[in-house]
Amino acid sequence: MALEMESMAAGIGVSVSVLRFLLCFVATIPVSFIWRLVPSPPAKHLYAAASGALLSYLSFGFSSNLHFLVPMLLGYASMVFARNHCGIITFVLGFGYLIGCHVFYMSGDAWKEGGIDATGALMVLTLKVISCAINYNDGVLKEEGLRESQKKNRLIKLPSLIEYFGYCLCCGSHFAGPVYEIKDYLDWTEGKGIWSHSEKGPSPSPYGATIRALLQAAFCMAFGWTESSPPKPRWDRAKNVDIIGVEFAKSSVQLPLVWNIQVSTWLRHYVYDRLVKPGKKPGFFQLLATQTVSAVWHGLYPGYIIFFVQSALMIAGSRVIYRWQQAVPPTMDVVKKILVFINFAYTVLVLNYSCVGFIVLSLRETLASYGSVHFIGTFLPVALILLSYVIKPPRPAKSKPRKEE
Repeated sequence: MALEMESMAAGIGVSVSVLRFLLCFVATIPVSFIWRLVPSPPAKHLYAAASGALLSYLSFGFSSNLHFLVPMLLGYASMVFARNHCGIITFVLGFGYLIGCHVFYMSGDAWKEGGIDATGALMVLTLKVISCAINYNDGVLKEEGLRESQKKNRLIKLPSLIEYFGYCLCCGSHFAGPVYEIKDYLDWTEGKGIWSHSEKGPSPSPYGATIRALLQAAFCMAFGWTESSPPKPRWDRAKNVDIIGVEFAKSSVQLPLVWNIQVSTWLRHYVYDRLVKPGKKPGFFQLLATQTVSAVWHGLYPGYIIFFVQSALMIAGSRVIYRWQQAVPPTMDVVKKILVFINFAYTVLVLNYSCVGFIVLSLRETLASYGSVHFIGTFLPVALILLSYVIKPPRPAKSKPRKEE
């Protein structure tokens, strides 16, 4: 068997470990399909946990499940024994353990050499565990002071251990995401909310959406659909990439909405929004802090840190152009269109410049690459941010609310 794996891996130009991962990754499709045939919610949770653990074992080895157990048990214990502080406790412990694994395995180096380990799956699991704990923490807060996302996702009741394990290890997203909320997982499994058969009739078929995703070479095992008016199954609730949206984004601000969508949503709900004080508007600090958390989540390589700091500058610079664009009067439509194009060109330039750090990872190679184009992708957003203090466009007047007739 080992010889067959080696010959197959050599035939497609990958290592045996990567081939094993790819086979298990593809296997999540039929395994997830069988989940739909399991008769009851408790059995579905058990199947989700067991199948995820088995595929992890086959892909990464026995030690991977031990790594997954650590943040899972720490998160659950914090919810049981310290509900009022379980969110921050799980955040610190979860990220602390992930950082330790990043340092120990240095997966980026292994990936460059054709290897792979369980760190990627642990990254996804860490976000799941933290969001679950924070939502359970939100369950004790008064609803009046909560944002809409908090009201939607908060947990009043502690999930059972089997529900929690099923959510964490469900193989449809365990290996590479996307991240989704435990509330959605529980509602989907139990046929509640927008998945209620009694309210919405028979569940729409997911097969067409799955085939489309496979044909687009983007694995996406969607587990729910988004409501629209009139009701139409769109199967984009767990969508993670909008390729056209990335390539033709009109501004850098749009990029988190179209690339790695679910992680971007997680960062907004559990980092960015929670750093904004009530009654205050978010600023560059919240943006930089959020991007720094994203960098640490990816790994402790200098290239990651530089890329995400760059992305904070890129977004801030794009906002400056957008504010100038909004200040242009309607009579100067040509000028507004020119600014729209400038923002698009700025986004393409700075994004492609910044991404080099994400790819090469090392400090020396990143700086050498940036230096080869005279650091234009760094100087340009900084210049725009500084220029915004000189050229301050008037704020657009807010339209007065119309009286009800």
